[in-house]
Amino acid sequence: MSKKQKKIEPEVTPVKLVKKVTESQFMKEFKEFINRGNVVELAIGVAVGGAFTTIVKSLVDDIIMPITSLLAGGADFSSLAIDVPNIFGADTTAHIAYGNFLQNVVNFLIIAFVVFIIVRFLNQMNANAKKVEEDLKKEKERVKEKKK
Repeated sequence: MSKKQKKIEPEVTPVKLVKKVTESQFMKEFKEFINRGNVVELAIGVAVGGAFTTIVKSLVDDIIMPITSLLAGGADFSSLAIDVPNIFGADTTAHIAYGNFLQNVVNFLIIAFVVFIIVRFLNQMNANAKKVEEDLKKEKERVKEKKK
């Protein structure tokens, strides 16, 4: 390099870019959003829901459907299917596995029922807690009135 030639440094370096992005208003809002309790609770709910789904699937596949199958004369719902021939002349068929659909409907109904029971229980617990709180408040007011 000659004396007249100077090394030209880029205006935007990776370090400057990362710093600019992490200090931006958008990232600040994102951090606030992530650190809210609701987001963490949602993430926990999704994880527990995933585990709960596998339990319900096992309940349906391993307990409910075999019993239902016995009551229905030994039919295996998972193997229920219809093969529809191709109407355009090709030598193919469409395999419609409606037995799997029936099992998924049962899965959904069980999950929906259990969620309903849990929400109903939580609502009753909240109502009871509010009632106890109101009763305590009334009792405190009554004690204050007696002291006067």
